[in-house]
Amino acid sequence: MSDRQYELVYILPPDTTEQQVAELQAKVEEVVTRLSGTIASTDNWGRKRLAYEIARHKEGYYVLQTINGSGELMKELDRRLKVMDIVIRQMIVRVDEAKKVVDTVQTRRRTNSERRRVKRGLPPQRQPGEGRPAGEPDDQDDDRFEVGEV
Repeated sequence: MSDRQYELVYILPPDTTEQQVAELQAKVEEVVTRLSGTIASTDNWGRKRLAYEIARHKEGYYVLQTINGSGELMKELDRRLKVMDIVIRQMIVRVDEAKKVVDTVQTRRRTNSERRRVKRGLPPQRQPGEGRPAGEPDDQDDDRFEVGEV
């Protein structure tokens, strides 16, 4: 089976140093490479307020990593992060399926738009300069209802 893409988000205590964050990222990278996965990207979001208090912390240091690998890799990462005292919370989400759905919807919208344009006697794609004048709403904006209308 081919590799899948996952997003790993973990929250550390707000007083975590940059060195501790780097050490944890190195441990995660070690597990990923040992189980033949790859880290596509790492984003340190920094210190942010938590939605609710976790382990007496009102803030946390957030890190997001995009990882390509197998389900077994994710199970092992989840298991290891759960036993680490420095990690307050972690969450792993598979994102490749969502990207497929978005691509499918965009393709369907594009083909429907091209079909409608051809039906009206226009070329399938918009031509340069054939946009809406500034200030007019897009097809995505629905301005049919005014404030106060039911």
